[in-house]
Amino acid sequence: MEDKKPQQQINIDLSEDLAEGEYANLAMIAHSNSEFVIDFIRMMPGLPKAKVKARIIMTPDHTRRLLAALKDNIQRYEEAFGKISTDEGVNFPLNFGGSGGEA
Repeated sequence: MEDKKPQQQINIDLSEDLAEGEYANLAMIAHSNSEFVIDFIRMMPGLPKAKVKARIIMTPDHTRRLLAALKDNIQRYEEAFGKISTDEGVNFPLNFGGSGGEA
């Protein structure tokens, strides 16, 4: 007989401001031995300055879980809507005066 743990329910509060979301078209990622920092940035064509719209700081364990969840969701998206094409022609500067990152 399997010993199943009851699922824990989590109540999540989402304010109206956050529910609207922020558009970002670039992510810069940096890390230390204890955390990953992901800056979500909005770059606008023709403007020399980009703005960080959100900064998320995560433990390495949670970052790996996020990566797995993104992979799973991309796979399900592509099964439903077709392959996501990557536009190799877009070149964003990858250094805004801080340490380099990739998106």
